[in-house]
This record gives sequence, C-alpha cells and structure tokens, in this order.
Amino acid sequence: MKRILTLILLFCLGVFLPFGCTANQSSTPPTAPTANVLNIYNWSTYIDPEVLKAFEQKYQVKVNYDTYDSAESLYAKLKAGNPGYDVAFPPDYMVKIMVKEQMLEELDPANIANIKNIEPKFLNPPYDPGNKYSIPYQWITLGIGYNIKKTGEEINSWSALIDPKYKGKVALLDDMRHTMGAVLMYLGYSPNTKNPEQIKKAQDFLIKNKDNIAAFAPDTGQQLLNQGEVNLTMEYSGDIFQVMAENPDLRYVIPKEGSIIGMDNMVIPKGAPNKKLAETFINFILEPENSAKISNFIDYASPNKVAIDQKLIDAENLKNPGIYPPPEIFDKLQYLQDLGEATQLYDQAWTEIKAGVGNG
Repeated sequence: MKRILTLILLFCLGVFLPFGCTANQSSTPPTAPTANVLNIYNWSTYIDPEVLKAFEQKYQVKVNYDTYDSAESLYAKLKAGNPGYDVAFPPDYMVKIMVKEQMLEELDPANIANIKNIEPKFLNPPYDPGNKYSIPYQWITLGIGYNIKKTGEEINSWSALIDPKYKGKVALLDDMRHTMGAVLMYLGYSPNTKNPEQIKKAQDFLIKNKDNIAAFAPDTGQQLLNQGEVNLTMEYSGDIFQVMAENPDLRYVIPKEGSIIGMDNMVIPKGAPNKKLAETFINFILEPENSAKISNFIDYASPNKVAIDQKLIDAENLKNPGIYPPPEIFDKLQYLQDLGEATQLYDQAWTEIKAGVGNG
C-alpha cells in the first residue's frame, strides 16, 4: 500500500521516481532556474513524498526530484558541471571528496537553525568538520538480508555469503567500496585499507567464490531476495526492511565481524540556482516531524535526536537492532573514508572482480 500511495502522490507532485530501489538515473534534466523551483538529486524511494508535498505547499514552490543509482554516478554528473541541482544527498566519504574538489557550496548556519535537533554524535564528522558543507540526513548499516525458509537457520556472519550450499543464490552490491569493504572486514582488515596486498586478497576472495554469486545488484538485492531469485543478499538496512513488510520470511542481520555504517547527507552543489531555497528545504527536513516521517517511510535510522526523544519514530523501528544497533554492535561499525590515490587500487581490483566473476 505504501508504494501505491507513493506512486499516486508522486504523480500529483509531477515527480517520477522509479520504484523498487532500482534508482535508475533519470534522463530528465533540471528545469530552468527560477526562484520558486527546487531541483533535488537523490536516490529513488529515499524520501516520503508527503514531505515533498508539504514543502511545496508551505513555501508555494515546485520540487523536481531526479535520481541516481550510486554515489559515483552522483559524483560524475556533478563533476562534469552542475546542470541545475539545488540539493544532493552524497554519503559521508563522498562529501569529503566533493569538499576537497570544491564541488559544494558552504552552508549558511543562520538558515539552518534546526541543525540543533541532530544527535551530537553525528555532528562535526571527520569528513566535514563543523558541518560547513553537509547536514546529516539518514544513516544506514550494511548487512545481509536472507530468507529464513531457504536458509533453514539464522545468519550471523559474512561467511554465509560464500557457503557452498547457497551456490548461485547470493547477490552482492554492485558498489565497489561497500562490497570490497565488507569483504575486507570479513578477512580481518580495515574497509579503508590502502595496502595493495590486502586489496588483492579481497579481489582474489571474491573471484574464488564466484560460483555463489548470482548477481552484483545495483541496489536491487532486496527485490531479488523478495522474488526468490536469491536466498541471501548484501544490502542496506532500510531496503531490506521495506520488503520485510511484505514478506514475513525475510530477515536482516549486521554480521558479527562488523560492518559499514553510512551517513547520507544533504548538500548544496556548487552553482546551485536556488541556494537559499535549498537551505530552507534542508531546515524543513530537520524539523522533527518531517525527519520522523521520512525515517518511518523508508525504514532507515534518523540522526534527529528530537524526533527520537519525542517518540515520533515508529516504536517497532526504534527497537529493531538492525536499524538502531545496540552499543556492542554499533562499536563494530566503520565509516568509509576517502582513499585518495589508493582509490585507483580499488578501481583496478573491482575491474578484475567484475571480469572474473562475470555477473554484472
């Protein structure tokens, strides 16, 4: 029902989002800049459309919502020159890259007073000290979604993805940093290692276990799982919880070896036509009621402390350790970091992995 209502609302808004978290990049460019139009660039199904509608009505503006399928796609499009986007939602490590390459506008704190609602532990992050360029939006964990009827047992380790009994029934993310990061953690290394030997071991590990890999899914592993095409998938927490609402046989777990935490952020790309309206939108999103609506709709974790303290977040989600991990699990989560020149080592390894596994 959520998805049907979403589709209706989005057509009412004049917005089109591809559903099922395929997040295909829209071919529609932003409209010509006008004072009452806000052009957003985000993942698909990553906001409650009612919040967009409320923003339009409150400020008498029009919102255009364009989508991308990976942080790298977002970077590539904006690196070539901002075609007119006012707000984008890059992950933590990408924020640092974009700041370094002067791709973002500095934020005016006077226009984003609601930053006071953010949980202090999520402010002043290492990728953007002082939050000069970015504001926390939603945070996620990377883990394993699985069908317990097919596995016959609870899963608690990344090792399940290479168990021979799941031959041809495993999907991995078609995302270089997250997939390689998870493998590196399983092998006992940092997901941010710059050691060529460790990166090569992760490469060889995936190629060695290629028979288990049915697909590298572009953020659609939850669909493959829900449709029975795979029994296990590496995916982001909220994506799995969205399909779990439809399928009681599905589960999500953060592996015992640890995993990756990701903070998606609201930023204003350099050259945004409507910077002040973009800051107004960011401030609007930080209102506790709006942050809660988004988190409740997409089943991701909110960094908005006031929304949590006021019990605006669904109680079921707050109690879910896959969404809000307990301290002993949270302590095993690591952020991805900008690797600098070492990114080339990952690019090379990823090319070898995709060629060696052959399931792009």
